Amino acid sequence: MRRIFFPGLLLILMLSGCSKKKYFFEKELAFPKIITNDQKIKLAAYLVPTSRQYEWQKTEMNAFIHFGMNTFTNREWGNGFEDPALFNPTAFDAEQWVKTLKNAGFGILILTAKHHDGFCLWPTETTTHSVASSPWRNGEGDVVREVKDACDKYKMKFGIYLSPWDRNAKSYGDSPQYNALFIKQLTELLSNYGEIDEVWLDGAKGEEPLERVQEYDWEAFYKVIDQLQPRAVKAVMGNDVRWVGNEKGFARETEWSVTPLQPNIDVATIKENERLGISPAAEDLGSRELIVRAKKLYWYPAEVNVSLRPGWFYHPEEDQQIKTLNRLVDIYYKSVGRNAVLLLNVSPDTRGLLPETDVKRLEQFGNYIASTFDENKLVDGKVAWTTKQGGFREYDLLENDTINTIMLQEDIKQGQRVESFRVDAQMGNGWKKLGEGTTIGYKRLLKFNDVATSKIRITILETRDEANILNVGAFYAPPTEEYSANK
Repeated sequence: MRRIFFPGLLLILMLSGCSKKKYFFEKELAFPKIITNDQKIKLAAYLVPTSRQYEWQKTEMNAFIHFGMNTFTNREWGNGFEDPALFNPTAFDAEQWVKTLKNAGFGILILTAKHHDGFCLWPTETTTHSVASSPWRNGEGDVVREVKDACDKYKMKFGIYLSPWDRNAKSYGDSPQYNALFIKQLTELLSNYGEIDEVWLDGAKGEEPLERVQEYDWEAFYKVIDQLQPRAVKAVMGNDVRWVGNEKGFARETEWSVTPLQPNIDVATIKENERLGISPAAEDLGSRELIVRAKKLYWYPAEVNVSLRPGWFYHPEEDQQIKTLNRLVDIYYKSVGRNAVLLLNVSPDTRGLLPETDVKRLEQFGNYIASTFDENKLVDGKVAWTTKQGGFREYDLLENDTINTIMLQEDIKQGQRVESFRVDAQMGNGWKKLGEGTTIGYKRLLKFNDVATSKIRITILETRDEANILNVGAFYAPPTEEYSANK
């Protein structure tokens, strides 16, 4: 991670506007002790993502796959005592998963290599509670290998979820011993399967007695990831990508990637989060009021995880309860369209296949998003521009057309700066407000009632420094019922 430290004179020149050269902080910014509140806000505008955070943000939609022992026991959380013989997908086809998700527009597939029950989907040397003890592929199978090979074949990025909580491991609760086991599992996954793009870790813990409380060695876990897969983002309990704070599929109306929040991996971080009154679920993670109270800021963007079905693993009784196209589109607008990345979970069944109903819905969803945002109706929408607070830019439509969605993107390589904006459409000799919003960040989608116009105007109402607008688009999103009927 590159950090830039300012000598006193250079810092003064930058904050006073006397320095023409632009300096940025990657991922982390520690405030000098002697600094005004206004200077803190200005410095916050110069915090930027690392290259791997930026590449992750560009994926926009990723897929979670929950598949394992729970698939065959019809549970959400296994107890760790299941017989490995239960795991036997009769028609396992990783390529079906990957082709479905790739065609629907998903960028990364994240596989549950091990869930809380401790059953490993690869032939690990750390336990017999794995596919090697199952009848599937005569004990020679490797789900992780087959999924990674399919991802490579169809040029899809790949990530792994490895549950720290392990209800099968006898060493769980003996912190040093279990951490060593977990590190070995992590090392196997990050060493033997080629490039890994995301490592997803949660902080779940078991209900063991007080004398056997497991303390995870996050610093050691980070070290393994950074050494073996330096291009992978560390998610949720990692410090590259944060959990949005809910599993409903919605980011905040005001979603900042610049925040003082960090995962609770050590005592100092826990105390600082408590001092500021913040957590992944807090409503305010990046306001001016919060920044002036902070000692450090981080580029820590949000990931929105939600499942296509009510549960995370496959349950036959949920076959008629998959989310509607309308619900998925709403989730897209309120996740990707609110400066977050969508992580949509899908659940292969006991055959080892994505159910036909789920495949059809994913296909509908992918086609709807692709067709809606395929053609920008604006002239010169991709021409970047920079403006101070109160500045605006007008755009002609290619023709007088009906629109109901505006897309805005900041150049986040130069920071996230916009605090509020307004969109107007020319109607006759005057202007009509279509809507307004707060943060933009990587992408903001603003939805409004259908309007026919030949020109729109974007006004940046509030910004922390000069706003760098990278892209503006105007689109027409058809009613999902109408779209489904026509398809």
